[in-house]
Amino acid sequence: MPDATKPLRVLVSEGSSTSAREAITILGLSGHHVEVCDPSPWCLARFSRFVRKFHHCPGLRTDPAGYLAFIERLIATGRFDVLLPTHEQGFLFARVKPRLEGRIGLALPGFDSYRTAHSKAGFSRLLDRLALPQPPTRIVTSAQALREAIRFPAVVKTSVGTASRGIWFVRHADDLEDALRDLATSDAFADEVLVQDLVAGTTEKAQSVFCRGRMLGFHGYRQVAPGVGGGEAIKQSVSRPQVRGYVEAIGQALDWHGALSVDYIMPHDDATPLLIDCNPRLVEPMNAYRSGTDLVGLLLRLSLGETPAPLPESREGVRTHLAMQALLGSASRGGTRSDIIRECGQLAAASGPYAGSREELTPVGLDWISAVPLAVTAGFLLASPAFAIKLARGGFGAHLLDVRSIRVIEGEGFADQA
Repeated sequence: MPDATKPLRVLVSEGSSTSAREAITILGLSGHHVEVCDPSPWCLARFSRFVRKFHHCPGLRTDPAGYLAFIERLIATGRFDVLLPTHEQGFLFARVKPRLEGRIGLALPGFDSYRTAHSKAGFSRLLDRLALPQPPTRIVTSAQALREAIRFPAVVKTSVGTASRGIWFVRHADDLEDALRDLATSDAFADEVLVQDLVAGTTEKAQSVFCRGRMLGFHGYRQVAPGVGGGEAIKQSVSRPQVRGYVEAIGQALDWHGALSVDYIMPHDDATPLLIDCNPRLVEPMNAYRSGTDLVGLLLRLSLGETPAPLPESREGVRTHLAMQALLGSASRGGTRSDIIRECGQLAAASGPYAGSREELTPVGLDWISAVPLAVTAGFLLASPAFAIKLARGGFGAHLLDVRSIRVIEGEGFADQA
C-alpha cells in the first residue's frame, strides 16, 4: 500500500463543484499528482496548474453505468493510488464498493448508510431516531398532503437535491403555488418531499472525517456573507462542541467511514443548533485547511487503509472567501454594474469585508490559471448582472444525480451488470 506521507496519485471524481476545486488546491499544495474526470470540458478544475491531466467522461446523471465503466478503465491502468469522490459520485461508488475494494484506495461507508445520509427524508428520520434537534418537519408524497402540511413560513425540499436546487422558501400562498408547479413539473412527488418550518438564524456547516464510526477530524464555519445558490461568499471558522457531539452521534449510528458534512441553523432566539441537511462528502474544505485542519489529507490516509490519530481542534476565527460567489451573490441580490465594480475593487484590495480574509476557490497568487473563471464570471456579470439569477435557477449538471439516475443505480443487479 502506498505511503500517505509521500506524493500520491489521486483521481478526483469530478471537477465542476467548488468542493472539488478546493480539494484540488489542497492536494496540489501537498505535492500530490492530481487527475480529474468530468463530463464538462470547461469545468472549474480545468483552470488549475495542479491538475496534471483531465479525462472527459460520461455524465453521472445521464449515464451512470458509462461513467462507472470509464472510472474502472482508469483504475485498471494501475496509475492511481486513491479515488477521491468529491460530490455525488460517492453514491455510485458506495453501491459498487465491493467491486472497487482492493483495486484502489477509497474511503466510503456501506451503501445503506450512504443512502440514508444522501436522502433528505432519510436524514430527517435518522435525526428523529437519535433525538437530535431539527426544525419541525413533515414528509409528504402528494400535492394535497403538502397543502395540508404547510405552515407559513416554510421550506419545501425534494428528497434529492444539491447546491440549493430542489428547495423553495414558501412565505405565503403564492409561493406555495409556485413551488407546487415546479414540483409537478419535475415529478418530485414520485419520491418524498419535506416540509420544514422556516427558522430565522445563521447558517453554519460542520465537516468531519470518520473511521468506521469513530470521528477523526472536525471543523465548523459560519456564513458571514451569502453567495448564490445557497453558497457562502465569506466564511469564518467557529468552535461548536455541541454540534460536534451531534455529528459524532450521526457518524456512530451510521458506522460512517469517510467524509461527512452537516448543515445547521443557529437560531436567533435559541441557543440550540438545528440540523437541516447532510452531505456524505467534504464540502469546500479550504476554510478547514486554513484553520489548521487538513481533512483532505486525513481522507487520503483513510483511503489507503490507515487508522490515523484524531486531528486537533481547528483554529477559531479564520476568515476565507470565494470571490466568484461574492460577485454572483451581489448581482443576484439586485446589484448593479457599479456594485459589482465596487465588489471587485474590495476583493482586489482585500478591503471592507475581505480584510484579513483569504481566497479559497480561485487563489490566483498560488494558481494563476484560476484567474480565468474568475475574470469570465466578472465579465458576464458586468455585461448582464441578471446572469447570476439565471445561474442560480439552472438545472442539475451532468456530474450530479437526479431521481432517475438514483433509481438506476439502486436497481436490482446494477452492481453486477454495470
